[in-house]
Amino acid sequence: MKAIAQALAGMSYLRDVLVKRDDKSRYVLAEALARQVYPRYKFSEFGRLIEYDEDFIRFYEKFCGTDNYHSLDRKYTLDQLMKLVTDTEGGTAECGVWRGASSYLMCRRIAGLRKTHHIFDSFEGLSRPGPADGVHWTEGDMACDESIVRQNLREFDFVTYHKGWIPERFHEVSNERFCFIHLDVDLFQPTFDALAFFYERTSSGGIIVCDDYGFITCPGAKVAMDEFFSDKPEKIACLPTGQAVVFKK
Repeated sequence: MKAIAQALAGMSYLRDVLVKRDDKSRYVLAEALARQVYPRYKFSEFGRLIEYDEDFIRFYEKFCGTDNYHSLDRKYTLDQLMKLVTDTEGGTAECGVWRGASSYLMCRRIAGLRKTHHIFDSFEGLSRPGPADGVHWTEGDMACDESIVRQNLREFDFVTYHKGWIPERFHEVSNERFCFIHLDVDLFQPTFDALAFFYERTSSGGIIVCDDYGFITCPGAKVAMDEFFSDKPEKIACLPTGQAVVFKK
């Protein structure tokens, strides 16, 4: 009887979509279908502004295509957080840049502010995962040629590239201050090494974001964050996007 009731409800949702053709009816149908296929996934509230931000979605599709929106909410969150540090001392840095979408957002927010954006990436993909990193990633995953990133960021003349494995190029910015650090390296060791270097160089009021913290595919990133901040005054906030955010005191 339960299966029949669910089928009838689904038909009702489908009728509403075909008749009303409105966003709310489509949303209700999508949620009902998802509940049957993957009940672990929980839909957010209907009508979030991010879903109607056509300019931002066009930006995302330019970098990530139209068949993968998995990081749309993370990119949007990053963009919004950048608003909070434009008056904070220091430049910005990203460790693990892939095609440059996050760096583009960071650069867009600091353009004209006499800040420098620093990119740290091997451009050869991930390093070899360690014992804390699980089995999801393999060495070389997420590789992207440096020329692609440079092309995507060509409109910004304040970007400095530090090609190499973390942390071998960090010494080049040892005298710098930073207002925003974005860590997207997926694995324990580069995440911990980046925190060990950038934490003390992050200005008061600055922000550190770990893109990978809240995902079961990146256990090492969470362990690195938790271990590093275990004796620090700052607290880690895990967002529903999967990102972790720390506001430097």
